[in-house]
Amino acid sequence: MLLLKGARVIDPQIEIDEETDVLVDGERIVGVGTGLSAEGAQVIDLSGKCLVPGLVDIHVHLREPGGEHKETIESGTRAAAHGGFTGVCAMPNTNPVCDTGAGVGYVKQRAAEVGKCRVYPSGALSVGLKGEVLSEMGDMAARGAVAFTDDGRGVQDAGMMRRIMDYAAMFGKTVMVHEQDASLVGEGQVNEGVASTRLGMLGWPALGEELMIARDIMLCELTGCPLHIQHITTAAGLDLVRQAKDKGLPVTCEVTPHHLFLTEDDITLAYETSMKVNPPLRTQADAEALMEGVIDGTVDCIVTDHAPHADWEKAREFELAPFGMIGLETSLGLMLTKMVAPGIIGYDDLVDLMAVAPRDILGLEPVKIASGSVADLTVFDPNLTWTVDAADFESKASNSAFLGWELTGRATHVLVGGRLVMSDGVVLD
Repeated sequence: MLLLKGARVIDPQIEIDEETDVLVDGERIVGVGTGLSAEGAQVIDLSGKCLVPGLVDIHVHLREPGGEHKETIESGTRAAAHGGFTGVCAMPNTNPVCDTGAGVGYVKQRAAEVGKCRVYPSGALSVGLKGEVLSEMGDMAARGAVAFTDDGRGVQDAGMMRRIMDYAAMFGKTVMVHEQDASLVGEGQVNEGVASTRLGMLGWPALGEELMIARDIMLCELTGCPLHIQHITTAAGLDLVRQAKDKGLPVTCEVTPHHLFLTEDDITLAYETSMKVNPPLRTQADAEALMEGVIDGTVDCIVTDHAPHADWEKAREFELAPFGMIGLETSLGLMLTKMVAPGIIGYDDLVDLMAVAPRDILGLEPVKIASGSVADLTVFDPNLTWTVDAADFESKASNSAFLGWELTGRATHVLVGGRLVMSDGVVLD
């Protein structure tokens, strides 16, 4: 039994924002109120800290199986817990691709054996992510896949995408889409325009994302299948989502901290490969539009697209280095520093973006700071100032563009199913 004393408890789902106590017994919350006591309970003083429903990141690459030199389910979930997350949705672009029920079963089994947080497997839309043959959606859904995606590439054929959405709708699952028209993007490396010209790199046009967003929204309207736009990056793409929401379509979208807080202008002539991401960093105007989308609710959730790579892989020339950066251990700190502290959004908004909406999109059991709810809880100190340092990461990778940034606000305690997995900033073994 755990008695969490004196935290500022914030949960917009039940309209609570007050200093109070939370009592956890087994996997569930059994009491919320001031002056709680329980004989034999372990008491944790959380004065000055905030306690919220456990954060969930619905776009994470754990690399296992096949990419264990980059990350493993164990190291990735340690990084997640260190960043304050109680759950992550694992992308299926592993080796082999998670396109069968057996693949989903493997991820769930490994997570149960070594995971420090919950792992929700997603299944591929198509066999081998090739966009040609339907994956084993029914078997994967039966084995616990929470959604389907070909993340890493877009489904190029519109007819194939329609069949995918028809089938996914039968199983009540959301289709999460990486919007990329390969014929337009080609071998693009950075945002097409000023950045590609200045750096002498092949350009990646915004239209390569926007065209696919428009197509898939129309297919969503045709099929009725819930559609989730992954790592949206452009102002025009966001407007398409806004229009779809206005029509009442089941369309949601996510944005990453690096697309909010970095732009193409941050890539210097030193060709920092940590800033080579897919989709690429866009313009300042795009970043400002995304921030406005967070404020007005067009953006549903914050994700990291945590994409670990070995140091030697990112140490190559820019055009040869792989796309992606890690983000699980910096996401909360960045949002607290860049969005909450300046008053751009409130704590309630943060909880919606990082805890409530992610569960809604995947159809997961809600977590509330109320008796009877599962005790997946995140505690953070909003006043803790720290510097992003690779030596402090639990991830096997260090390919972060935020190294050296000073942030204010950090997770200190994490409970998963009532079990303390991080205490005072240390992930427990």
